[in-house]
Amino acid sequence: MTSLEPELAHTVRRLVADVHGVPASGLLAEVPRPQAVIVALHGGATNSAYFDHPGHPRLSLLRTAAAAGFTVLALDRPGYGSSAGHEELMGTPEQRTDFAYEAMSALLDGRERGLGVFLWAHSAGCELAVRMAGDPRGSDLLGVELAGMGRVHHPRSVLAMEEWRRDPTRTRPNLRRALWDPPHAYPPDVYGGRTIGSASPAYEGHRENWQEEFARLSGQVPVPVHITLAEHEQVWANGPEGLADLASMFTGSTRVVLHEQPGAGHNTSVGRTALAYHLHVLAFVEECALGVQALPAERRHAEGRHRDG
Repeated sequence: MTSLEPELAHTVRRLVADVHGVPASGLLAEVPRPQAVIVALHGGATNSAYFDHPGHPRLSLLRTAAAAGFTVLALDRPGYGSSAGHEELMGTPEQRTDFAYEAMSALLDGRERGLGVFLWAHSAGCELAVRMAGDPRGSDLLGVELAGMGRVHHPRSVLAMEEWRRDPTRTRPNLRRALWDPPHAYPPDVYGGRTIGSASPAYEGHRENWQEEFARLSGQVPVPVHITLAEHEQVWANGPEGLADLASMFTGSTRVVLHEQPGAGHNTSVGRTALAYHLHVLAFVEECALGVQALPAERRHAEGRHRDG
């Protein structure tokens, strides 16, 4: 046991709350007098356990952030966790956005929020995060982290995604490789996501108009945005060009920070470098909570985005 592991021994509890007759669930790591609250949104074919992988406390966002003084709620997205089977009430993006906000409010009811709420999303969860942040209610957020997302698919993932859309309830071999390569980026018992897998609701396979929606909504996000792509990302185009392309979309954000996570595959929060990734973004969360302004270089970049737009 390393010296850090005792500090990660925070209690993580599963919570369920009623949202207009639909159960909403999530995992909570709560601290007294938090600096802020992080609400984490998992990707597809998993659930809130993505942010607290069983048996690997060093990989856990909930435990690491709690050790740093943040309360963390890993929310089961609409159609996952306790809300699975209620998809008929969440058929539209607007319904899912409302459900997420109401679930967040219900699960955090009566709990201290410190300086505010920060959204932290991964992969398919980034769609919901961008919708929430682009909503009028998003102006109250401290900021947003978007990891494992993009506008242009990596060449290796195009066929896999087409295959998955035909049956989103199953993870096909080609998609599995795109999501989990390279194997050395993950502990052996984590690779493949066997212990955190979950059936995906049908709506996950139907995002035909998402790119147009993303272009519209991203420009409406008013709060600071942090964007992470993995060094070995194989779902989305990555590297400096992929990051710059994403940054160009957030023309209304007060600050946009880009990060390529060394040594990581697509699933940045469960790989061997998860602790490094979490600590890096937690520094940004702290800056957002304290109201740190954009650096001069960041402001010049933002001004360039506005001129290009």
